[in-house]
Amino acid sequence: MSEVKQIKAVARDRAGKGAARAVRRQGQVPAVIYGAGQPAQAIALDFNQTKQLIFAGHFLTTIFEIDVEGQSIRAIPRDYQLDPVRDFPVHIDFLRVSAGQSIKVVVPVHVVGQEKSPGVKRGGTVQVVEHSVELLVSPDAIPDYIEASVADLDIGSSVHLNDVALPTGAKAASSENVTLVTVVAPSGMTEDTGAATEGAAA
Repeated sequence: MSEVKQIKAVARDRAGKGAARAVRRQGQVPAVIYGAGQPAQAIALDFNQTKQLIFAGHFLTTIFEIDVEGQSIRAIPRDYQLDPVRDFPVHIDFLRVSAGQSIKVVVPVHVVGQEKSPGVKRGGTVQVVEHSVELLVSPDAIPDYIEASVADLDIGSSVHLNDVALPTGAKAASSENVTLVTVVAPSGMTEDTGAATEGAAA
């Protein structure tokens, strides 16, 4: 689970594109904190610190304690925009979070067990269908990733979301049992061909 990170901010008097441009000229990143039934709050973040946090990874699954001029607000980034040319942050949206609340997060899928997979040993290829999944979790228990093991997969077999052990308290955000990863036959070989070859070798 990602640790709660600290970040300082200053309140902004005005919102809108003109005000945001003025904030950027001062070496800051405009942002907004919304949710929890409270009015949206415009803030400005330090440019260098914000850029480092985004490119360090796991930004959208990290809870932040935002110090807004002495007031501490717990929030999670919901979205951010980067300059399309120079690739630096130009705006961030934060969602307020509180204890007992469940939030949707997008978590990476890590594939493991390739070296044990019968299908891979027969020449099959691991094909990742979903690189991430959307989960409902507590803000204090956001996993860095979930693991999909292909250790028992033969050619033509797959791992679905329902096959994966999710962290305690986490559940899929959708009822759809999506396919995460599958082992596919090598080019020119079908599943039946592979089984016949294996039988002949036996």
